[in-house]
Amino acid sequence: MNIACLDLEGVLIPEIWINVAEKTGIDELLATTRDIPDYDVLMTQRLRLLDENNLKIQDVQDVIATLSPFPGAVDFLEWLKERYQVVILSDTFYEFAAPLMKQLGYPTAFCHKLGIDEDGKISAYHLRMPDQKREAVKRFHELNFKVVAAGDSYNDTTMLGEAEQGILYRPPANVIEEFPQFPVTMDYDELRVEFEKALVDMEG
Repeated sequence: MNIACLDLEGVLIPEIWINVAEKTGIDELLATTRDIPDYDVLMTQRLRLLDENNLKIQDVQDVIATLSPFPGAVDFLEWLKERYQVVILSDTFYEFAAPLMKQLGYPTAFCHKLGIDEDGKISAYHLRMPDQKREAVKRFHELNFKVVAAGDSYNDTTMLGEAEQGILYRPPANVIEEFPQFPVTMDYDELRVEFEKALVDMEG
C-alpha cells in the first residue's frame, strides 16, 4: 500500500503566519520556513514578536477563523484519497490547524503542540520530535509502505528526500534552485500528474 504525505500550509491552506502578519501589521511575522530554514530560530522569533506585541492565542485563532483551503484543495484531497492513504505532515500546531482540518474533511494530520499559559499567552512550543516529517516517512517505510511526498518549503525537503518520490508544490525560486532533484508543480492538475506518475513507477 502507498501513502501520500502532504505539507499543509502552502499546499492545501494559506500560510497562517503570513495572514497573522498582514492582519496585525507586524512585518517580521511574514517570515516562514521558505525564508528561514532553521525552525527553532523561526519559532523563537515568532514567539518573541507575539510577546512584544501582546498577542495571545485567541488573536491568532481569530485570524485563522477567516481562512479557507485554497480553491481546489478539497477536490484534490478527495482525488488523492482514492489512490493513496493520505497523511498531513505539518510543522504547524494542533491549536492552529483544528478549524482548517474540519474544512478539509478531517484528514489524518501530525502536528506539534503549543504551550499556552492561563492568560492565553503562547509561552512555548513543543515539537513532536526533531525533523518529524522525515522521521514519519522513515517509520512508514519500516511498516513496508511506499511514500510519495509533496511540500513547498525548506522544512519539507528532508521529507521529500526520504520518500520514494518527492514533489515540490508552488515553491519559491530559492528552493527550486537548491533542490533541482525534485519535480516542480504549480497547480493541482500538475500535482495530480506527478502523483499518478509516482504510482505507476512504484507499482511497475
